[in-house]
Amino acid sequence: MSLAIETNQLTKTYKTRAGQVSVVKNLDLQVERGEIFGFLGPNGAGKTTTIKILLGIIYGTSGWAKVLGEEAGDINVHKKISYLPEKPYYYEHMTGMEIMQFYASLFGIKDKAQCERLLQRVNLGMDMNRPISQYSKGMQQRVGLAQSLLNDPELLFLDEPTGGLDPIAHIEIRDLILKFREEGRTVFISSHELSDVERICDRVAIINKGELVHQGRLEDLLAGGRIEITASGVTQALADKFRSDDVLVSFKGDRLIVDMPDSDSPNEMLDSIRSEKGSVVSVIPRRKRLEDLFLESVRSDNQAKGRVLNKMSDDHNDPKPSAEEETEVGS
Repeated sequence: MSLAIETNQLTKTYKTRAGQVSVVKNLDLQVERGEIFGFLGPNGAGKTTTIKILLGIIYGTSGWAKVLGEEAGDINVHKKISYLPEKPYYYEHMTGMEIMQFYASLFGIKDKAQCERLLQRVNLGMDMNRPISQYSKGMQQRVGLAQSLLNDPELLFLDEPTGGLDPIAHIEIRDLILKFREEGRTVFISSHELSDVERICDRVAIINKGELVHQGRLEDLLAGGRIEITASGVTQALADKFRSDDVLVSFKGDRLIVDMPDSDSPNEMLDSIRSEKGSVVSVIPRRKRLEDLFLESVRSDNQAKGRVLNKMSDDHNDPKPSAEEETEVGS
């Protein structure tokens, strides 16, 4: 397996008045070459800090990070990667073509035709001579993607590439990212648009409070969906027999709604409904969504960390909050 990104026990700690605060903690990531990788987490999880370390903008406190086989921040690696931030800044008086030529000059590229080809590729051929101030947000994102391709990168870092876009721009940007994978590029996406991540990513990692919660292929992480059974003519007594920690039972009007794991066979429940002269209205399998996994992961991780903090507080008979609770550092 050839890795585009690898981290081992990567940790970033800041000193604050409340003490040491780790915003990235013992992070182990593996991103394979040629895949679209989703990097997920709530606000303050440490995503932007991790990306800054991978780009060589800041350094980790301990552990290590490699990008394209070299130490993160290696000058030769910088020639092979690109980064599109969540809110790129442009000189609004400049046109799309002038912006492209400006960034091309930083790479020593003087080929105006290359800038034009890239603008055509992101559907800005008709607008390349308009000032950026007249561009919509979707158009600005597209010129950012064009700029990110100037150095023909092997690895692209995209931070919220579809955030705040209208549906048409959303689809256009998503389709462009899929084409990057077809070209053999590796794409590392940090996003809160979970539906997009689920559509285009091969693998994902979820972090919370600086720590890795899940990492793997989407089909593996989303295995184990649920089944929704709707029936009518069912008594409350029979419905209560179905209820358990994993099986959710409710009534909507005179209809029974049962939500159960797809690992459980519904046949016994269906037979019971029919034997009581009830009618089965529908049986609908529901695939687990990335949104479900994300919420389950973050909530269970927060609950687990809360139990640990409470136990530490009880053990030391110290009601003071921890440094992490007093000071929010990171991103």
